[in-house]
Amino acid sequence: MTTYLNVAARIPCTSVEGPGLRYALWVQGCDIDCPGCCNQELLPFVRRQVISSSEIILEIEQAREFHDIEGVTFLGGEPAYQAKGLAEIAALCQLQGLSVMMFTGFQLGQLRQRNLPGVEHLLSHTDIVVDGPFVVARRDTRRNWVGSENQRFHYLTQRYDALIETSTNGRHAVEVRIGLNDRLEINGFPLIDELQSTSQLNGF
Repeated sequence: MTTYLNVAARIPCTSVEGPGLRYALWVQGCDIDCPGCCNQELLPFVRRQVISSSEIILEIEQAREFHDIEGVTFLGGEPAYQAKGLAEIAALCQLQGLSVMMFTGFQLGQLRQRNLPGVEHLLSHTDIVVDGPFVVARRDTRRNWVGSENQRFHYLTQRYDALIETSTNGRHAVEVRIGLNDRLEINGFPLIDELQSTSQLNGF
């Protein structure tokens, strides 16, 4: 079954969006509206790139072949709003031995209570969930990949454990690229106040 997703951006290989080398996918749309969010362009529920889950799976297979990625990471926007399509991708990724990581602005309990389409299926094929809104007053510079102290790691399988949260292999870092539109694109987890966020893909 093929589902279409509204995708804001994707990177075939990144080292700053979770453990190891990963394919990262940002979905469009979020109404949590965390003050200080650096992904402002990803919040509106507008059409960006409508891509089928099968096409994204093909890209992930190519990333695995060319870059030897360890897994995939779903970010946003809010991935839970497009859980049905992401669940299809996650299920096939795990069959290929790839890990799945997801960032959500909801707390895990809230996410399950909302009963959004596809969420339980997505969670059943996810190794790590990082949950909770970004709280600008509670900046976290100790743990990897999170923006604020309230955000929690949930290990839904035994593939990873809490050691990854403070491993020096995942220290706060950014990647800078020149996009096809000649914009400077930054993703990752910088320490400087102007750019720090739970995750970001911004153009300047």
